[in-house]
Amino acid sequence: MVRNDSFRHIGMRNRLVQELKQKNIVDPNVLVAIGKVPRHLFLESGFIKFAYQDKAFPIGAGQTISQPYTVALQSQLLQAQAGEKVLEVGTGSGYQAAVLIEMGVKLFSIERQSELYQRSTRLLRELGYQGRFYLGDGYEGLPAQAPFDKIIITAGAPFVPKSLLMQLKVGGIMVIPLGDTRQVLMRITRINEEEFEQEEIEECAFVPMLNGIAGK
Repeated sequence: MVRNDSFRHIGMRNRLVQELKQKNIVDPNVLVAIGKVPRHLFLESGFIKFAYQDKAFPIGAGQTISQPYTVALQSQLLQAQAGEKVLEVGTGSGYQAAVLIEMGVKLFSIERQSELYQRSTRLLRELGYQGRFYLGDGYEGLPAQAPFDKIIITAGAPFVPKSLLMQLKVGGIMVIPLGDTRQVLMRITRINEEEFEQEEIEECAFVPMLNGIAGK
């Protein structure tokens, strides 16, 4: 049973889903997942009444919970299917992780901020979201668990980390916000062992992707 999830919250999520449809989120698996995840439980208490607005909010440690449209768009671009092995770089609040788990993927998620790692993994487990969560450097990924069908990066990277590209299966997809001051959401498909195809999707704004582990 999800704690503190009322019919009112369910109604607010349903309205959010309709709003996302108007913004060209069409993948039914993504929309169903957004409609199920209790986003208000991933926010600090002061923001709970705004939880189902399409806005980003701070979550501590200099990070934010992405706006629902961004989470839905990245999830849609990923084209994740149930049973696929997905690496998420940047667990953050845990909201994107919950959406992907609702979509039926086998999720591996890595977070560099110890404070967020402890908080988000505890919450996800309390809510029954089963994934594998790691405290570590997102630039390194999880080579011991590779290869992955899909990789999603939830922070703005100044470049595409080669180590992450090498952890992607042939035919696999990576979704990554790329750039420093100006970021562009990119979808990268691995064509073969050496070749990758890149698509520019749209401009975006994410917190920066940083090296190392913080607050351990």
